[in-house]
Amino acid sequence: MPENAPNILHIFTDQQRFDTISALGNQLIKTPNLDRLVREGTAFQRAYSPSPECVPARASMITGWYPTRTECYCNEQPMPPVDTPTLMSLLSDAGYQTMGIGKCHFSPNSYALRGFQQRVSQEETISDRSADNYSKWLVDNGWGWVIEPHGVRSDMYYIPQVSVLPEHAHPVGWIGDQVLNFLETKTDSEKPWYCYAGFIHPHPPFAPPIPWHKEYRAPEMPLPEIPEDCEDLLSFINHFQNRYKYRDRGLDLNLVRSIRAYYYACITFIDHQVGRILDSLEQSGQLDNTLIVFSADHGEYLGDFGSFGKRGMHDVSARIPLLVRWPAKSNAGTICSRVASLVDLAPTFLDVAGISYDSDDFDGISLRLIADGSIRRDSVYSQYGRAENGLYMLVGERWKYVYSAPDQKEYLFDLKSDALEHTNLVGQLEFEVTLGQMREKCISWLHEQGEVAAVADDDWRLYPKQKVSTNPDDGLLCQDPPWWVKEKDLL
Repeated sequence: MPENAPNILHIFTDQQRFDTISALGNQLIKTPNLDRLVREGTAFQRAYSPSPECVPARASMITGWYPTRTECYCNEQPMPPVDTPTLMSLLSDAGYQTMGIGKCHFSPNSYALRGFQQRVSQEETISDRSADNYSKWLVDNGWGWVIEPHGVRSDMYYIPQVSVLPEHAHPVGWIGDQVLNFLETKTDSEKPWYCYAGFIHPHPPFAPPIPWHKEYRAPEMPLPEIPEDCEDLLSFINHFQNRYKYRDRGLDLNLVRSIRAYYYACITFIDHQVGRILDSLEQSGQLDNTLIVFSADHGEYLGDFGSFGKRGMHDVSARIPLLVRWPAKSNAGTICSRVASLVDLAPTFLDVAGISYDSDDFDGISLRLIADGSIRRDSVYSQYGRAENGLYMLVGERWKYVYSAPDQKEYLFDLKSDALEHTNLVGQLEFEVTLGQMREKCISWLHEQGEVAAVADDDWRLYPKQKVSTNPDDGLLCQDPPWWVKEKDLL
């Protein structure tokens, strides 16, 4: 590692859509501090998640590998073994001080270090409050009666809520404080540091604290995008998660607008923490020697296509915000339209830190090389599930190709003329050649990766079609806190 290697601040949210930054075109949302990162850095406007679900997306991010390599395809599967090289272990080995703050969602052990030298944890669903730093802090500071500090889940998942916690005790405010505490200890540090700040919001339930819940009002929020042929655009996973999230018995558009208002409020409260962190870096003289990356694991439908949640391959679910403020504010105000992915973060951190690496060690490419045009790739890949549950996507600057195994169905979108993905072009004669090229490219790539559960010879491996039960109560989610089931009589 060379002298004067930059610090690295990695800010990561959960379930934040790509279109939730004011400076990048959303005229309603208030994100002054993310707007500052846009002005002072590079905005990668075509960034995608390697998997539109929490655990596999994070497994890909920390390793720089696609799910075909991590073999983590959904939340229920473990990440690679704990001794697998990660961006944190590689930075630690090179001499960086590494700190993880907040949600990591490591599986199967949520509290593993996986290369961090230190962690301050805040996870969503916990079985032992004493094992989680945030939950223990709540108990120690008189908030032990709060059963669900992140909001009430299950049947209340998509009911807007006001947090019972004040700003400083709220999960988002607490993460902001922990980052500030860390930065205060590094003002005179001789070694560069890497700090990961993982926010659980705006993941549902949407529960901002007072007075942030009043930032937006339902009547001013846009209605969801619901195309005329919406059913043709959905896959099994959309119907499946609409069911278990209590959202498949009719669409209340006023409720959807309230959901969106509270979702935006959660993001604006996170933006406030970003501002506090930037101010601290600036006041301590560390800002211009720090690489700052802001991103998310995946998006959220918010009623678009009549759907809620993540896991789908529409842009609102699979596309993510990705902002990079380079050291010394180089390339400020740059907008990059080339496709990017979370697998690009690991090689980016090593590249900017001046740490040598073999490009074959990663599926990703340094964002610096993508931004300056040194390397140009024509597509990135995403996958959710596998075999009979597999959902696969190949997307470039114009075309998006998706295959859903549970539906035995293909989707093709022209993102240049149909940015909102209202029209599936499969079946239209003039696009048969493009469809065949995208299918062949996706299948060939999977063959190269050894993904035999997805493909057979030169075509998709067929599995039985799946449908959600016609019983509207079959499959509803129940997520009471595991620790509460054991301790409720003690409260």
